[in-house]
Amino acid sequence: MPSRKAIEPAAAWTELVVTDADWDAAPAELLTAMLSQLVLIRTFEEFVLDLAAKGLIHGPAHSSIGQEGGAVGSCISLTSADTVNGSHRGHHQFLAKVLTHLHPDGIDPTKPVPDDVRDALLRTLREICGLDRGFSHGRGGSMHLQWNEAGAIGTNAIVGGGVPLAAGSAWAHKHAGTDAVAVSYFGDGAINIGSVLETFNLAAAWSLPLCFFVENNQYAVSTHIAEVTAETRLSGRGPGFGIRSWKVDGMDPLAVHLAMREALEHLRSGQGPALIEAEVYRYFHQNGPFPGSAFRYRTKEEEREWRRRDPLDTTARHIVRRGILAQDDVAGCIEQAKALMAELGEVILEPKPGGKPKEQRIKPEEWPDPGFVDEGVRGDLSELAGMTFTDLDNHPGEITESSFIGAIAGVLARRMETDPRVVVMGEDVHRLNGGTNGATRGLKERFPDRVLGTPISENAFAGLGGGLAMDGRFRPIVEFMYADFMWVAADQLFNQIGKARHMFGGTGKVPLVLRSKVAMGTGYGSQHSMDPAGVFATAPGWRIVAPSTPFDYIGLMNTALACDDPVMVLEHVDLYQSSGPNVPDDYDHYLPVGKAAVRRRGSAITIITYLAMTQHVLAAVEDVGIDAEVIDLRWLDRASLDWDTITASVQKTNTVLIAEQGARGTSYGGWLADEIQRRLFDWLDAPIERVTGGEASPSISKVLERAAVAGTEEVAAKLRQIAEV
Repeated sequence: MPSRKAIEPAAAWTELVVTDADWDAAPAELLTAMLSQLVLIRTFEEFVLDLAAKGLIHGPAHSSIGQEGGAVGSCISLTSADTVNGSHRGHHQFLAKVLTHLHPDGIDPTKPVPDDVRDALLRTLREICGLDRGFSHGRGGSMHLQWNEAGAIGTNAIVGGGVPLAAGSAWAHKHAGTDAVAVSYFGDGAINIGSVLETFNLAAAWSLPLCFFVENNQYAVSTHIAEVTAETRLSGRGPGFGIRSWKVDGMDPLAVHLAMREALEHLRSGQGPALIEAEVYRYFHQNGPFPGSAFRYRTKEEEREWRRRDPLDTTARHIVRRGILAQDDVAGCIEQAKALMAELGEVILEPKPGGKPKEQRIKPEEWPDPGFVDEGVRGDLSELAGMTFTDLDNHPGEITESSFIGAIAGVLARRMETDPRVVVMGEDVHRLNGGTNGATRGLKERFPDRVLGTPISENAFAGLGGGLAMDGRFRPIVEFMYADFMWVAADQLFNQIGKARHMFGGTGKVPLVLRSKVAMGTGYGSQHSMDPAGVFATAPGWRIVAPSTPFDYIGLMNTALACDDPVMVLEHVDLYQSSGPNVPDDYDHYLPVGKAAVRRRGSAITIITYLAMTQHVLAAVEDVGIDAEVIDLRWLDRASLDWDTITASVQKTNTVLIAEQGARGTSYGGWLADEIQRRLFDWLDAPIERVTGGEASPSISKVLERAAVAGTEEVAAKLRQIAEV
């Protein structure tokens, strides 16, 4: 018979419960500070719900009423250097961190509310209402609250989407040599999201000072937790990843505070991440001023039972019981907060002209200027001011042939050598003599703490890179082994990293470089071969570069790493083993943003292309013998296209062909052709022609793969067709 023994997890899992004796032992100033925060947050939220009921909140108003105990109890011990991010239901998380930042010793509930607190509440209210003087000029609204100065690095509308970003913040704290920690708040719905579980694993593997704070409010919209998971004690997830975990009553702010105090000791001592599950309850529905029972997924009796454990009432009761404050003092604190919110309302509201009595509207002067709508999608590139740019035609060095892969490895090594902020991460980048293609050769040995071999967890490490970039102390280079893997991490790349600058007001920076390769032609099939340029070009926020020579790769990578926007650097496997023009041993030159290269002068037709297709186009032009002008775009995003070069060429040739290798459905040239005809219609003598791959993704079969992609033959055939017209 086999023997059996119980296996104990390596990480402890504790339920922390407090008694009246713990309340008696708590410092009076701690309890009054908690009370002040609870009252201010509760009153603020009630005012927001009132505005929502009057139709004055455009978009959702996800109330946190009932859940304040978890946020206040956990934030009140944090410092301004500690960072937090949170969920779409994040008003309480944001305000608890802001109030602690402004008054780390607490706010006296018996005295007038300090002016800086008043200003912060007004600014938060303005943001939630979508007004210009909000933290993000109204762009973020209720679900995207950020004030970096306070360590509030952004709440998030994507369920679980902010958790990987918090890991980036935690990595930055640790590797900057501080004892600061990051806290990521999310709910019972998010704990089943892949990006959250990936981040559990990554944070534990890398021993990051990250606290996963689970607000278990029992319902994901209307779906009860018992319907979607067998183990409803969600803190049980932590030990499975080796994460020290606590379960606590989130309706009891002191219990949360004591659990967080233990977690902070664990985090600050370098023992890795922590997880706290706080059982809380939202009194209202997912959005708006009605209880869940109004939608029949909860009972009124259940709601009454949870309200009997109200965190504000619990705190006030113990304060009065201990004689710290009288009941009248508590009532006065609440009335003062309500008066303050009414006063703040008068700042932004006015009677509605021609409306009913007491009907209000937002004051017109509070709204942002509509002209601000697209500002800050990307930065203004002022960070590149004063930089010297050189190209092949004006570089002082001797131009010779060198290998493409050598240029990649050389420039990455040079930047890591000269800039300690640069961090490289990706799958296998620390092994195999430079990753799967040799691009990071020798870097792990030279920079062991800044070359990070990641788990196969694209959501987690892409988001960590995004959080690291937004932190500002490091400049991450994230490698995706194949471009197709980007869609595994699409939320982090498009919803998080790409939108961050604009969403949070246009002033933040996201200096991240994403490297990936286009592998069509290598026999790796449909899921390892795509060209992502066409899809990325439709997404706001990203800059895109596509080098086709070693010289260009060095110059474009250097500029990408100096840029404060996220930049995708595309590489093509056909170029890895190629040679091209370069300046040997010069890894310090920069190519300007938005400057294409004319690879061949001509007057009969303009051919626009990029990446490895450039060589196919030049070969086809030579084969057909047509007097073509060939433009290698180099920069592909909308903001960086070289319209001066394109326009000058089209005005000369009056005919355009756009050539690319990739599939027709995700074509880059589709939107580019539309833009050219809108801008340059009067100069065109014929419709814009295009060469693309087929509709299907490349197959494993060598014959079918060749049939799926475009190359020299397809370009030559199109040129002959055009010449016959």
